[in-house]
Amino acid sequence: MAQSLISIEHVSKVYRRDSLQIPVLEDIKLEIGKGDFVALMGPSGSGKTTLLNLIAGIDTPTAGRIIIDGRDISSMNESGLARWRSDHIGFIFQLYNLIPVLTAFENVELPLLLTKLSRKERQEHVRTALSIVGLADRMDHYPRQLSGGQEQRVAIARAIVADPLILVADEPTGDLDAKSAEEILDLLNRLNGEFHKTVVMVTHDPRAAARAHRLLHLDKGVLSPETPAMAERTRDSR
Repeated sequence: MAQSLISIEHVSKVYRRDSLQIPVLEDIKLEIGKGDFVALMGPSGSGKTTLLNLIAGIDTPTAGRIIIDGRDISSMNESGLARWRSDHIGFIFQLYNLIPVLTAFENVELPLLLTKLSRKERQEHVRTALSIVGLADRMDHYPRQLSGGQEQRVAIARAIVADPLILVADEPTGDLDAKSAEEILDLLNRLNGEFHKTVVMVTHDPRAAARAHRLLHLDKGVLSPETPAMAERTRDSR
């Protein structure tokens, strides 16, 4: 495996609702290398999105540690996590989460508004991100003027505009037709291979999972070990 970027050490997550305890993840141990592309699969309710949220610093574990690029993010407070997320994580969601009254350019610029970049620097970053996703000619369009695949590409441009270390993608093709889904997967592969982004993706789609270097399965909060076939495919893909 490449140099380890994400170390998940004996992580468990339990949600509490009044006196009820709901275990979601149990003793997760996982290493993800820098520049890796990992797909997480499993039935609904297996804990996939919870694990993704823990890696992204949206949630914190009940037990265990999560160390990313040498920092223990599980020990950070909320304000520290917010700063860390803005510097290190790019988010890609199933439903795009674009603001309808903003143009593609303005949607992509949003993460940069809280940075110290000048207006000119922000514009350069946005144009570069939209060019990478193939939408340089759509920057003045509003979401309603774009196809679903184009909206997701705008969302990906927004995710990469601040040059994050890790891209986390939660069902990024789940709301797209087959052709648009393939285009988005091609783009994720390019971001991983050409731009060396580490990608962690939750998906129900075996075709999407097949694009990853590693395929991991969660079931009832337990992470299955990689099978020899998975390990062999990992070696073949590099």
